[in-house]
Amino acid sequence: MILVAAALVIWALGWGLNLTLARDGVAETRAAQIGVPVIFGITLLLMWELIVRGLNVPGVILPPPSAVAAAFAKNGHILWQDFVQTILKGALSGYIIGCAAGFVAGIFAARSDFLRRGLLPVGNFAAALPIVGTAPILVMWFGFDWQSKAAVVTVMVFFPMLVNTVAGLAEPTAMQRDLMHTYAAGGWQSLRKLDLPAAMPFVFNGLKISTTLALIGAIVAEFFGSPTVGMGFRISTSVGQLALDMVWAEIVVAALAGSAFFGLVALVEKWVTFWHPSQRG
Repeated sequence: MILVAAALVIWALGWGLNLTLARDGVAETRAAQIGVPVIFGITLLLMWELIVRGLNVPGVILPPPSAVAAAFAKNGHILWQDFVQTILKGALSGYIIGCAAGFVAGIFAARSDFLRRGLLPVGNFAAALPIVGTAPILVMWFGFDWQSKAAVVTVMVFFPMLVNTVAGLAEPTAMQRDLMHTYAAGGWQSLRKLDLPAAMPFVFNGLKISTTLALIGAIVAEFFGSPTVGMGFRISTSVGQLALDMVWAEIVVAALAGSAFFGLVALVEKWVTFWHPSQRG
């Protein structure tokens, strides 16, 4: 119980430190904006370690962070191979294909009422399909390697990208469109000068949503068939072997990759849509 009490003390110290950083306008500084989540994360890790060891929680239920770190260091080459197979091959390729297809389809759908009324319900139907149902089918169609996982990701990210693109291209007002007609701008000129810039915040919203869907789709698809490499394969086999430290190590890799992926898209969004009110301040 001493370790549990120490965990509570650490929680109180971390809470008090964060309150201090958030007081008197200190939270507006860059150091405080970075320090608050870092302190919170370290506090949670220390509490996790102390509580698990203090209560003697079995490793097959919840391993301590130190055991996860040891598994991470010991199996670094395996984790890298799984990362390349699942993230770089399956998730990233499917993300690029699906988002590009959704973006192009959204442009044509926004310019055609007939296509929009026909394509959006089909996309909605595809988005409603459960991954546990579509993944086995696509694995049988495209094989057990990364191509089938890319196909699953493509299906998952297509509809969010399509919907956000269509909504973004409808953002310009009638007055703005009339102004483009006054300048004798053609359809594609209006698209390039008015519609696409106005749609960029919506497009990046679809891109950010799709980052999470891509990782989930690629990992889950590997549960239904994959070569002897990949994050989903490793998680399923490690669970069967009761190697929960390896499972958590894969979860850490997925979390880091997902955060970095989302952050990269957000940085590009900030650079492209610097003029938008959401990027100010």
